[in-house]
Amino acid sequence: MKFSIITLFILMGSCGYPQADKYDKARERMVTVQIVNRGITNAATLRAMRKVPRHLFVPKEYEKEAYNDYPLPIGFGQTISQPYIVAYMTEVVNPTKKKKVLEIGTGSGYQAAVLAEIVDTVYTVEIIPDLARESAERFTNLGYKNIVAKFGDGYKGWPEKAPFDIIVVTAAPHEIPQPLIDQLAENGRLVIPVGAPSAVQELILLEKKNGKVETRRLSFVRFVPFRRL
Repeated sequence: MKFSIITLFILMGSCGYPQADKYDKARERMVTVQIVNRGITNAATLRAMRKVPRHLFVPKEYEKEAYNDYPLPIGFGQTISQPYIVAYMTEVVNPTKKKKVLEIGTGSGYQAAVLAEIVDTVYTVEIIPDLARESAERFTNLGYKNIVAKFGDGYKGWPEKAPFDIIVVTAAPHEIPQPLIDQLAENGRLVIPVGAPSAVQELILLEKKNGKVETRRLSFVRFVPFRRL
């Protein structure tokens, strides 16, 4: 069975949401209790977490749980990560305005949206066709103009758009895909969970300096398995 590429080309700027919604207080509580109190200090990350309406990135039946301190199912055996993990992975890659990001594992699109509030452009790849389609439609509906999304095998990265200042991987392979390392720019950062799906995995940060890769182990995590076509 062949799948067509689902690609959404959106060219500039980040999203403008309404000034307020009924989850404003829940979102502020999420940031204060779950994120700031656990040591996240990057101002741009905190602003993005306060702004992006997480409840619009989960299935309707989980909307009231969107700001709670745990991951939620989004269908197809996939999840939206715990808010703290999204904030932590965002902070450690040091996002800034002019940087270009590759995300592997779009899921519902929440991590991409958080990054898009900070950086220049986010390129995001999803291997499950229905999720790729849904997230692309969500980016359009929410008015994002700096996210480019497609269906594809994230192991290969996105060589046509490389190099990337930041690479964020939201599923756990047994080892770090070499194509992603190759597509990381000089002084770039790559954050990825690594390990077996039935075990606790390690969140690893790679930095490329003078053409060499430095590796730092950050924490123990649990992510869905990295899938291939």
